[in-house]
Amino acid sequence: MKKLVLAILALVSFYFTSAAQEQGKPNALQNAVTKLDQATKAKDFELLEKEFLQIAAQQKKDWLPYYYAAFCNAKVGFINQDDGESIEPFSNRGEEQVQMAKSLLDTVKQKKELSELYTVLSMVYRTKVFINPMTYGRKYGVLSQQYRVKAQELNPENPRAIYVKAWEMYKTPKMWGGDKEAGKQLATRSLALLQKEQSSVQPHWGKTENQELLGKNK
Repeated sequence: MKKLVLAILALVSFYFTSAAQEQGKPNALQNAVTKLDQATKAKDFELLEKEFLQIAAQQKKDWLPYYYAAFCNAKVGFINQDDGESIEPFSNRGEEQVQMAKSLLDTVKQKKELSELYTVLSMVYRTKVFINPMTYGRKYGVLSQQYRVKAQELNPENPRAIYVKAWEMYKTPKMWGGDKEAGKQLATRSLALLQKEQSSVQPHWGKTENQELLGKNK
């Protein structure tokens, strides 16, 4: 009888320990996303990439940790775009992490999630252009645009995909189809859509990026 009681107590203890661990996993992701909302420097994003990968190792079926790790690498590339030689490792890891995240999605049913993923992939490919515009511009510039278009096709109201389009329009020379005023209008639209979103572990970034772009139009 004593052995039976001990066995039951062990099972109960195991159950509550497992439950506590499971509850802690979403909290870890939420805490990392909260830090991400406040990140501004390349070093911030480098540290957060590692944190998201640690979470990915625990939450093996969740696409979001890999998504955010890829986003962190894209942000490092955008921040360091004038130092092309330093970007390549981040670009390569970002591309791999997007593919890991994609493998965890139902690409038929999860169209909005795929739209978010393609938005980040568009950014990652843009960072590959920064490595060496003359060598990589034609290939990865086209890929970046193609995935941004796919992201908007999957979800036309995705404010982050709209932001990437705004960035493209602002940065592209007028002779190649760029239009700073159109970029400003798209950034304003993206901001309006972002106001409808609530902070959560789901993608909601874009406010800072749009405001920075709009600041350059003043």
